[in-house]
Amino acid sequence: MPIAVTWDHVHLRSPDPEATAAWLRDILGGEIVRAPGRIDVNLGGARIFIAPLEGDSAVNPPPPHPHPHQGLDHFGLTVKDIDAVAAEIKAKGVTFTREPTTIRPGVRICFIRGPEGISIELLERDKKYT
Repeated sequence: MPIAVTWDHVHLRSPDPEATAAWLRDILGGEIVRAPGRIDVNLGGARIFIAPLEGDSAVNPPPPHPHPHQGLDHFGLTVKDIDAVAAEIKAKGVTFTREPTTIRPGVRICFIRGPEGISIELLERDKKYT
């Protein structure tokens, strides 16, 4: 019998969880959810837990995108009217690591740099992109 799973959360670590949550709210429309001692963001049907870095924890910087590396590369979010979304968030000062482009018939993507250097793919699947 196959195992049935559904997404529960993505867990991020940040030196400034409040700023990370605010970015996800202000740029991508997430909803900040507060509980004692924690801050989460509901985004696109998933919950993102944002934990603080403790003390002087040594951390590695995020790898540059689009250079391949082992481990999590990025997460992708579906949008409607990707070119309008890209223009809106570019006006807010978001850095693009890949401008909107049609990668194959029916799929248009772009990549942005999120808080803490996280790579985020925005994509739209539509037959109009041929």
